[in-house]
Amino acid sequence: MTAATPRVGINLLWLVPGVVGGSEISSVTTLQALADAPATDLQHVLFALKPFVEQYPELAGGFETHAIGLSGALKGARVGVEQTWLPAQARRLGVDLIHHMGGTATLIGGPPSVLSIHDLQPFDLPANFHPAKRAWLSLAVPRSVRRSRLVLTPSEWVRGTVVDRFGVSPDRVRSVPHGLPELDRGTPEGELRRRYDLRGDVVLYPTITYPHKDHVTLVQAFARAAHERNATLVLTGGEGGAEHDVSEAIASSGVVERIRRTGPVPRADVVGMVDLAAVVAVPSRYEGFGIPVLEAMARGVAVVASDATALPEVVGEGGVIVAAGDVDAWADVLGELLDDPARRAELGEAGRRRAAELSPRANLDATLAAHRDALGLAPDPASRPVTDDR
Repeated sequence: MTAATPRVGINLLWLVPGVVGGSEISSVTTLQALADAPATDLQHVLFALKPFVEQYPELAGGFETHAIGLSGALKGARVGVEQTWLPAQARRLGVDLIHHMGGTATLIGGPPSVLSIHDLQPFDLPANFHPAKRAWLSLAVPRSVRRSRLVLTPSEWVRGTVVDRFGVSPDRVRSVPHGLPELDRGTPEGELRRRYDLRGDVVLYPTITYPHKDHVTLVQAFARAAHERNATLVLTGGEGGAEHDVSEAIASSGVVERIRRTGPVPRADVVGMVDLAAVVAVPSRYEGFGIPVLEAMARGVAVVASDATALPEVVGEGGVIVAAGDVDAWADVLGELLDDPARRAELGEAGRRRAAELSPRANLDATLAAHRDALGLAPDPASRPVTDDR
């Protein structure tokens, strides 16, 4: 590495492990792919919170990493650091470009930028957000888009929303789908069934009870499909804004004994539950991508997802798409799949094929191409063709 090698900063000051959901998984996947196959013509520098370094010590150790001793619990402090400490550090360290992976950029000063926007939920579903956060994002996101040389989105659906809402040139917004590495082996099925009292075929929905995730539709549909079938609905993840509605739906479902609320569980348990599931169901009404869908497809598990936002684009031919909020349609599909193991296996294979198209290498190559284009560099002569390597 020479002194003339362009330096690209990666802003991870927004990433509080265990809090930011799928954007954590996707960002860590991109960084791990970069650590495994570093660019020969760029030097990447991480700017992160202390909890990130503690959660991912090997990953942070694979880069020049500059961490600030904040827990991330206070959002205002994180925003302040991003707007002050980050540009000052970038200037001191000779950073030529910063990739802001969390949806907002430094608004005054700092190097040129590339911006990742995972979705525009605060603009499309503002009631799901605290007024202070809405006010900040209504200022910061449009300005960040205008200041950035390129904007990266995880799906064509999000790309279209960014272009339409902010009037930005389509040439400056690129769809860079997430990739997913081979998942580690999960907790064995027998142990999970004993620990969580899982009986029969499992329908799994692994996400926090945020309003847009629409757990209620799934609970009501499962209640109808569960009659005369040996099945259990498993809802992992913590409590979100729709927790009261979800609890009421479960209480009135008539099949309380077949529904498991696990709360947050270890990552190995989530992976193991995906593996043992007959169906992974994602009735969400709003997704910029949908990491749980990709995880299930990659493991060869039958997927049912709603027809909302980016989900049909991500699922492709790898699963079944059902109208969002249509309880009867969801009940019919769940019942059919619970009765037909051969159909589930067929969908599992289709899902594997689809997941192979969304590889970490393809994501990394597109990300590095954006860094080079934003810097006005030629393509890396040492880069190799994109493959489906997982």
